[in-house]
Amino acid sequence: MAPSAIVAFAVFLGLGYSRLKEQKDLIPFRTRLFYAHLVCIATVFLGNLRAHLNPDSWLNSLPALLLSGAFLVLAIVLLALACFPFRVWIKTARDTSPVWMYSALAGIGCWLLRDPLQLLWIQSSSTNIYLLQGFTFRCVQAVLAVLLPDLVVDSGPFVIGTPRFSVSVGAPCSGIEGLGLILVFTLLWLWFFRRETRFPRAFLLIPCALACAFVLNVVRISALILIGNAGAPEVAFVGFHSQAGWIAFTLVALTFSMATQRLAWFHKPVAPSVAPLPNAPFQLAAAPIHEPARVAGESSATPAYLVPFLAILGASFLSKSASGYFEWLYPLRFLAAAVALWLFRRHYRSLDWRFDRCAPLTGIAIFLLWIAPGLLFHLDQSSPLGAALAALPPGSRYLWIAFRIAAAVITVPLAEELAFRGYLARRIMDREFDLVSFTRLSAIAIAASSLVFGLLHGQNWLLGILAGLAFSAVLRRRGRIGDAVVAHAVSNLLLALWVLTRGAWGLW
Repeated sequence: MAPSAIVAFAVFLGLGYSRLKEQKDLIPFRTRLFYAHLVCIATVFLGNLRAHLNPDSWLNSLPALLLSGAFLVLAIVLLALACFPFRVWIKTARDTSPVWMYSALAGIGCWLLRDPLQLLWIQSSSTNIYLLQGFTFRCVQAVLAVLLPDLVVDSGPFVIGTPRFSVSVGAPCSGIEGLGLILVFTLLWLWFFRRETRFPRAFLLIPCALACAFVLNVVRISALILIGNAGAPEVAFVGFHSQAGWIAFTLVALTFSMATQRLAWFHKPVAPSVAPLPNAPFQLAAAPIHEPARVAGESSATPAYLVPFLAILGASFLSKSASGYFEWLYPLRFLAAAVALWLFRRHYRSLDWRFDRCAPLTGIAIFLLWIAPGLLFHLDQSSPLGAALAALPPGSRYLWIAFRIAAAVITVPLAEELAFRGYLARRIMDREFDLVSFTRLSAIAIAASSLVFGLLHGQNWLLGILAGLAFSAVLRRRGRIGDAVVAHAVSNLLLALWVLTRGAWGLW
């Protein structure tokens, strides 16, 4: 259902963006409703904690579980009303009618067409051979035949490798997910920058991006086999296999974005804005000599808000791809973000870093929300990380944990709040995002930035979205980024203490 919901939300943004952007009313933040939201979250947490400690308690019965679910729904509703009054939700529904209906139909259609569309990749129902899967397999075979003299190929189950290491190229390895992501990204990018892009020639970049994604997928599978054959099967399967796809997607996305922005054949130059001369009967074609032309474009503050987060992403790609079950290079994330934040430190002086008690209370609520599923459903939150840390020498173990906590409490909250709340939420509203006050963040900006923030948290995407909404709410309340950073840092700190004291390594 998650892909269907994402499709519905994307359609809603695409069709209703122009109408939602016109809503510029100043909306007050309702503190009492937000405190009531925190009370509901605390009630659910305490109930789940007591149920976990006493398995025979009434709190483990079906009525108690239904009551707990009702409190969670009430908490979500209270948070929504704290950020935006009921009249704003009604006005938004009226202003976007019938966009919300089209969005719902798109989501339902995505859910209904999921299984039939998968049949498009089946050559025949009797052989169950996927066309794209088979083509990818043959391309990998052609590459490895040049590099490995002892190559072993079994076309039946799509197994390829050497006597020492081999893999099965399954249907997911065909690259269909990567191609889908690239297609969605390129279409959204062209729509977002449609005023600066030359059409229809820019559409030629889409098949080029898809072809690059397919080639990089072939390179990914070939490299995985080479790494495993070289004697590092754990790194191949656990680290490189999980990160190489995202690295390829990032490379293609960056290349595509640079092509649309840097190549004159695809990029449309923006006309300079010229201020009229006093008492001039007509507008001059060029700016006067004493006043240089101002070209509209992205804000010069963009790197200061995005580079720290991109540094963390780049460092994580490198550290994970070179690791097995234990990410021994994790300190690179902290160091990369710290260097980026230091380089742009002058750009952050104009931001308000103050905070009040609402910020740590929000962080506590998010922490309780994050651990609630594990307590409620008795999830196994163990992972190989605990055993890997225990196997390290004490000095190395304590140093790794120190870097992990420092990143969670310092660099990650700063980089993510700058990127998602400081940049993305305001960039959705205006190209000159740094001129947009945090107190004027619109509903669409908060929802879209929180959605992207949540999706980056993997299987915890729903919790990530709720956390993004809460951080946006505490930021919008006083217009201080310090509130959002402190709330984020407190939740991460409490989660780190929970992991270390309870051994819930799966939360890390």
